Amino acid sequence: MVPELVDKYIFLVQTFVEAGDAGLSFRELQDKWEDRYDAPYPRRSFLNHRAAVEEVFGVVISCDRSTNRYRIDRSESAVDKREAVDYLINTFTVNSLLTLGKERLSGRVAVEDVPSGQKFLIPVMQAMLDSAVLTLSYKKYQSTQTDIRTVRPYAVKEFEKRWYMVAYSEDSGMLRTYAMDRITALERTERHFQMPRDFDVERLFESSYGIYLPEKGQEPVLVKLKATEREAAYLTDLPLHPSQTRLEDGTFVLRVIPNPGFVMELLRHGDRIEVLEPRSLRETLTDELKKASRIYEP
Repeated sequence: MVPELVDKYIFLVQTFVEAGDAGLSFRELQDKWEDRYDAPYPRRSFLNHRAAVEEVFGVVISCDRSTNRYRIDRSESAVDKREAVDYLINTFTVNSLLTLGKERLSGRVAVEDVPSGQKFLIPVMQAMLDSAVLTLSYKKYQSTQTDIRTVRPYAVKEFEKRWYMVAYSEDSGMLRTYAMDRITALERTERHFQMPRDFDVERLFESSYGIYLPEKGQEPVLVKLKATEREAAYLTDLPLHPSQTRLEDGTFVLRVIPNPGFVMELLRHGDRIEVLEPRSLRETLTDELKKASRIYEP
């Protein structure tokens, strides 16, 4: 469930997005607030929430002094300019709406459970804003023990129903990704760090698939795929990778590092996709499919 304060931030953003360029007077906003929360909305609380929304989401709620109406400043707002933040807003908003309509829409809304992000996403994002060093208790799937990690949280990334934190590990001196559902405890330290000026999480993963960080010396390769007619329609609507393009002959090409996550994704499509190039990736898939088929041999 979205924490109460964040829920209020989301409600504020959502309300002003729906109001559009016409905006809202403070009295109109108060009425909407009272309808939602059944409580008065003091101006001081609004000013505090307004500042927090700008800090957390980058959404600027400005006031037209000639009309005394508030609206989202689209010249600076994350709603128009920052897709990643916009996605976070949408994620929280859907969560909030589902929670609100749970009783009234019982039996009519089905969503898959997302195991991570609910407990630690907000404190991690707040630590990112404050450039605060974190101490994690972290347990990998293949390990029976819990490790203590000291990290500098740089970014968050969602992939396949899981939230991940991209952080600089002070223990290893390298960037790492941490699945938030494997964090068993999180503590904020009193220390702070200097965020690298050139860091960009989208650029960091632009040649990778999923949450695998590029290893030193790894370079993307040109991958060529052939798909069945039906699967090609799916790939057109939902590309495997941002670099994906479709050629005139109906095949697909993309430039990506063929990491284990990408191999697993290709295997998931079964006989509906065939890798034509490179030969090394084709051989890897052949070996994996042979190993899988042996399980079902008499």
